[in-house]
Amino acid sequence: MLKHELRKKYKSLRTKLSNSEISGQSLALANHVLQIPIWDFFYFHTFLTIETNKEVDTLPLITLLQGRDKNVVVPKVIATGSMEHFLLTDSTVLKKNQWQIPEPVDGISVPEDKIDVVFVPLLAFDKKGNRVGYGQGFYDSFLQKCRKETQKIGLSFFGPEDVIQDIYPNDIKLDYCVTPKKVYEF
Repeated sequence: MLKHELRKKYKSLRTKLSNSEISGQSLALANHVLQIPIWDFFYFHTFLTIETNKEVDTLPLITLLQGRDKNVVVPKVIATGSMEHFLLTDSTVLKKNQWQIPEPVDGISVPEDKIDVVFVPLLAFDKKGNRVGYGQGFYDSFLQKCRKETQKIGLSFFGPEDVIQDIYPNDIKLDYCVTPKKVYEF
C-alpha cells in the first residue's frame, strides 16, 4: 500500500480503540521493551502522546525508563519545522501545542548526538522496518541528525504491513518495532 492509504487505514483502526484498550496495550508495549538490548544506554528520547489521535500512551514507558534511572528526553516543535529536545525532569512544565502535542515549555537542552535510543511515533510499519508517520517529516529530519548507531524503535498497536510501496531516500528505517503482542527486529 501507499503511505497515504496506510495513514487513512490506521487512523481509522485507532478510532475504534477504547481508552481501556489503549491503556492495556500501551502497558503491554512498555513491558515488551524490556526484551530489547538497550539497557546499557543513558539517553532515551520518546514522543509524548497525542491523546486525541489515540496514540500509544508513552507514560508507562517513561515510568519504566525513569525507574531504571535513564535520562528521558522529549521533543518540542520549533518554528523552523524541526524539533528541540529537552530532559524530562520532575520540574518540567508541559503545555500542548497547536497539534495537541504535550511539549516542554523549556528546560535542559539535549543535543541529538547524545541520544542513544529514540522511541518513534508511527501510524504503520512494514516487515523491512520502514514506517509511516503523519507525513510532516519531523522524525525523519531528527533521526538524520542522530548518530548512526542510535537505536530507533517504533511503537504500534498493530502488526506490520508486508510492504510500504512509496519509500523515499530520506526515510529512516527502524531497528525495532514494539507491538502489544511482539517485538519486531529489522
